[in-house]
Amino acid sequence: MKNALVIGGCGFIGSNIVRKLNEKGYKVKVFDNLSTGRLDNIKAYNIEFIEGDIIKKDEIIQAAKDVDFIFHLAANIGNIKSLNDPFFDSTVNILGTLNVLEASRINGARKIVYSSSAAIYGELQYQPINEMHPIEPESPYGVSKLAAEKHCLWFGRHYNIETVCLRYFNVYGIKQLTDEYGNVIPKWVDLILRHKPIKIYGDGMQTRDFVNVSDVADANILAAEKKGLVGVFNISSGESITINELAKKIQQHFDYKIEILYENFRSGEVKHCKANIAKASKAFDFHPMIKIEDGLKEYIESLNSSK
Repeated sequence: MKNALVIGGCGFIGSNIVRKLNEKGYKVKVFDNLSTGRLDNIKAYNIEFIEGDIIKKDEIIQAAKDVDFIFHLAANIGNIKSLNDPFFDSTVNILGTLNVLEASRINGARKIVYSSSAAIYGELQYQPINEMHPIEPESPYGVSKLAAEKHCLWFGRHYNIETVCLRYFNVYGIKQLTDEYGNVIPKWVDLILRHKPIKIYGDGMQTRDFVNVSDVADANILAAEKKGLVGVFNISSGESITINELAKKIQQHFDYKIEILYENFRSGEVKHCKANIAKASKAFDFHPMIKIEDGLKEYIESLNSSK
């Protein structure tokens, strides 16, 4: 039986990885401080839960005993959030990651799969964005995720540990909650369910590359199981749609008309975004399966059923 530790496993993406590992027969440990994750997200699965924090080295070293694979998703997430407290952002995302890496070295883990972010690219210079795109992060969050990537790759080379960094784009799907820093999809759906208007900044012709969390979970497991795999990889759908198109697709799942308010385009916001995922497809056979129409349907139905 393969053993896995999912750090941040009570969160949105982490709990979906836990679900898939459970289905594949892994013995799973979940390590989470429950600052944003919820125990309800993993209560249906056969796992060992450990409450702890990655900034406490002794706790993560203890949790990482006797595991083959470590999925590291714990992070202080969000560009705006990091601007408000860059010191805390770096403490969690850089120091916390170093603690995870040290725990893997001490305990002899075979593979670490680190959840990174497209925020490391900064202002986009061309599309679709491949892994060779210039890296100029424009927030403390982007800087800390990039620094953590570099530490992962250095640790991998120096201590002969397979380390993989997955750069996520716009992830959405079941178990995703809305907050002030969240993705546009849960924000909008939350407002619509409360019969409130949604906002589109600019003319709505800006584009985004959305990827379903089920595909992201698959990418993590494929990367972990691919022997000898190391490096950085974009993870997204490889397709983009306009924000106006997104609103239309969401409208199809409601029997009342969504009110849309158009406001001025926000300065500093990227107008277009599309990922090149050829490297991941070739390296570990990553092929996104969930079309956005199906993913939106599943997500909205999951919220309705939880009422």
